[in-house]
Amino acid sequence: MAGNGLPSLARVKLTDLAPAEGLPSDSYKLSVSTLSQSLAQYSAAIIQFPVSDGALLRSGLDSARLYFHQKASYPASDMVNTNDPRDWCKTSGYYADPQLWLETYDYRPGLTPLEPNNTMEFPPAGLPDIFSLLGKAARDILDAISFYLNLRSSPFTKVLDNVPLRNGEISSSVLSVCCHTRPSFQGAQHHNFTTQEDGQLVMFSDHEHQVDKSLISLVKSDKAGLHIKDFQGRWVLVDEDLGPQEAIVYPGLALYQATAGYVNPALQRTETTNIQSNLFGQCSLAFKLMPKSMTSLSCSEMRDAGHGVEAQFQLPVPVDDFMQRSHPTDQLFNRQSFQSFNFHATQEGSMKPLLRRRKNDSRSKPLPPSKRLRLEAQRVLKERVQDIADKKGIKLRPVNTRLIVIELFGLPFLADL
Repeated sequence: MAGNGLPSLARVKLTDLAPAEGLPSDSYKLSVSTLSQSLAQYSAAIIQFPVSDGALLRSGLDSARLYFHQKASYPASDMVNTNDPRDWCKTSGYYADPQLWLETYDYRPGLTPLEPNNTMEFPPAGLPDIFSLLGKAARDILDAISFYLNLRSSPFTKVLDNVPLRNGEISSSVLSVCCHTRPSFQGAQHHNFTTQEDGQLVMFSDHEHQVDKSLISLVKSDKAGLHIKDFQGRWVLVDEDLGPQEAIVYPGLALYQATAGYVNPALQRTETTNIQSNLFGQCSLAFKLMPKSMTSLSCSEMRDAGHGVEAQFQLPVPVDDFMQRSHPTDQLFNRQSFQSFNFHATQEGSMKPLLRRRKNDSRSKPLPPSKRLRLEAQRVLKERVQDIADKKGIKLRPVNTRLIVIELFGLPFLADL
């Protein structure tokens, strides 16, 4: 597998992932395959936006730096993030987490944030346009993954917000403008600091890693520092050499649940270097494509496509319950092997996902009681026959997977195993 793997994160043009009527082009098939392989190997990929969109992202980061720079050095008590899971689809406006030295402004269409004295909050500029840009990109990426899994087109539409939102609706998806380690922000009481060989000061939070509960997340930062754990358990700095119009995409827990575990969520952590010399901190734009709260995550589309669905994914899960529940990552998946896609190297734009292996794996579907009993009986019979043959010095000659010939008293005897 290593020989067929990607040497680094894949770069995929967003324009090549846009679906179109009719037969898929070779560029679309190749881009979808490359994206999916990168997600399987690294739990992340690099998305290349058009030049004009890159200019919008850069202006958003510039605005974010100025917005956080004028903030107070320590947030008011009602601005401190309580991490209440019940608020997963209600956050809006400015929040701060002093323990993580993190400040966030959440833009959620349909909600108008207010300051404590009921005055209007002046947000970073350009958020509606950036929300629209990243939201459409996230949906195209989600459809590309669906295409690779042989699902129907746009299979997750029923769990996503309307486009555009109806009157009175509030967006489940959110655009978070984030700032890590702003020097004038008084925090960092609960951080671990280490010094690299080159003398740089490196900071990681006490939380070893985080997992988004989104379907798809897109992140654009002004400085490198996002680490994601690959399938071999190594932390990879995924945004080290991003171009001005490139962003990182990675899957979340909701997609893991909706695809019956075929798409692993990304384990992530943020590193910051040269804290004191960084005037504005580390700013980023993070879009999270979220399912609607009043829907359920079901694997029916996976079953309809012929994929095996394990017992833990058989029943639909209400989205609101899923988002409020804790999900220990050590019980979600095994990071040491490919748990989702299996790939065949593509050179001519053809797609050859080896999904039948998982589809035909008897462990993927719970067996009916009658078949389990039959398999257990066959196993016991085979062990008894082998034990008798060993004691009597009888040689067993296999005929096929179910029939063996026992040379007993010089005569062949068939045993159905």
